[in-house]
Amino acid sequence: MSDGTRVMWMRGGTSKGAYFLPDDLPSDLAERDRMLLRAMGSPDPRQIDGMGGADPLTSKVAIVKPSARDGADVDYLFLQVFVDQPIVTDAQNCGNILAGVGPFAIERGLVAAQSDETPVTIYMENTGQMAVARVQTPNGKVSYVGEASIDGVPGTAAPVPLEFRDTAGSSCGALFPTGNVVDVIDGIEVTLIDNGMPCVVLRAADMGVTGREAPAELEANDALRARLEHLRLTMGPLMNLGDVTEKSVPKITMVSAAKNGGAISTRTFIPHRCHKTIGVLGAVSVATACLTPGAVGNDLAVLPDGTPKRVSIEHPTGEMTVIGHIKEDTVAKAEVLRTARKLMDGVVF
Repeated sequence: MSDGTRVMWMRGGTSKGAYFLPDDLPSDLAERDRMLLRAMGSPDPRQIDGMGGADPLTSKVAIVKPSARDGADVDYLFLQVFVDQPIVTDAQNCGNILAGVGPFAIERGLVAAQSDETPVTIYMENTGQMAVARVQTPNGKVSYVGEASIDGVPGTAAPVPLEFRDTAGSSCGALFPTGNVVDVIDGIEVTLIDNGMPCVVLRAADMGVTGREAPAELEANDALRARLEHLRLTMGPLMNLGDVTEKSVPKITMVSAAKNGGAISTRTFIPHRCHKTIGVLGAVSVATACLTPGAVGNDLAVLPDGTPKRVSIEHPTGEMTVIGHIKEDTVAKAEVLRTARKLMDGVVF
């Protein structure tokens, strides 16, 4: 650590974090985690002695390497570095940080750039699923400049469309891990779903809120947070996730009727802070619930006719559109538009 560790800091979607090659990190996992905690400045609510931004969305890590798997260009391992606890976990995936994996792989020479656009097929180690990122590479170089915009990020950038394949049950073993579209827990109707991200979807009204409150207001509601955490700890084993006390999954998403012309409005806890937006794979799971008859969210969602289905997920700072391709009454493939930007390339101490 005294000589520094090679790293690229990138914004991926509405998150940002450190992107490493595995050879640049300690091979011993305990030593690796200690190094990452030190680099981020955890545990400390301000992360003042590290590079983390005092928020779960800015305390993230991607480890990327060439893939030996058929059909994949690179393998991507996501690590969540907790802000105020000495925890580094691979219990979930991250679709926002995923948006930076393709550009990083090309920048580091793991994937050869093509002219105009380079598809990068990414094996997501956390969940054993595949995604394809399309990276803008005019003149054979990654370009971060463009006209695409996503809510939660100021300005515009080059588009990075992400296509997710066969993500159902990636962490929990089944799209609906209990076998039910709806379960009743402590008198509350919930949909336990995993289409790339384990999520508990419930109605905001059932929790005594409108679902339109600002994240800071929801975080200040101690009674609400305690009730949500109780539900999360109860539902972890039901979702085949075991004891989730020190895990960042499942996410809890409260849904309500859309107010700005979208399909549904959301407020997501990740798990103890209220997300300023919504995670990419979390949005895919919520969109899938909205598209499933009888699931929580389906009753509130305003859905378009025809296929594929464009599901606009409203969140505290805008919306995210998930394009769901329906096959045999289930979402077989989902697409989400993201952007990414290289922020720094150097060493971290």
